[in-house]
Amino acid sequence: MQIILLDKVINLGNLGDVVSVKEGYARNFLIPTGRARRATKVAIAEFEARRAELEKAAAAKLAEAQALGEKLNGLTVKLSQKAGVDGRLFGSVTNHDIADALAKEGFAVAKAQVRMPNGLLKNVGEYTVSVSLHTDVLVDVNVSVLGETA
Repeated sequence: MQIILLDKVINLGNLGDVVSVKEGYARNFLIPTGRARRATKVAIAEFEARRAELEKAAAAKLAEAQALGEKLNGLTVKLSQKAGVDGRLFGSVTNHDIADALAKEGFAVAKAQVRMPNGLLKNVGEYTVSVSLHTDVLVDVNVSVLGETA
């Protein structure tokens, strides 16, 4: 299916690109989330008429993400979990826990934006996780997992 992108999509293209994707990806994800539209002649003409407006909105989103990224870069989040004497946690620290901790600090971050390259945190210690605020803005946040004895 041919679609025109209304936003930058990772591994697919930039704003205004006409690309070919599988129908399910377009119908179930890209079109409902407003990131793309079917590439008909009418849709392409409408896009070209609104191109400046869409580029301005995309630039504003990027600037906002970069400003938030500067505040978040190098931030240390402290989480406390129950742990055994050997430092292993009863359970684990997930991206949801980190997103909640960032929300308490005043940063609106969705759990899907928190990237944990080594999986869940299962031990007490210091870790670095990435937060993807925008397709072009990736920030490292330090997570300090503290153990509480039961």
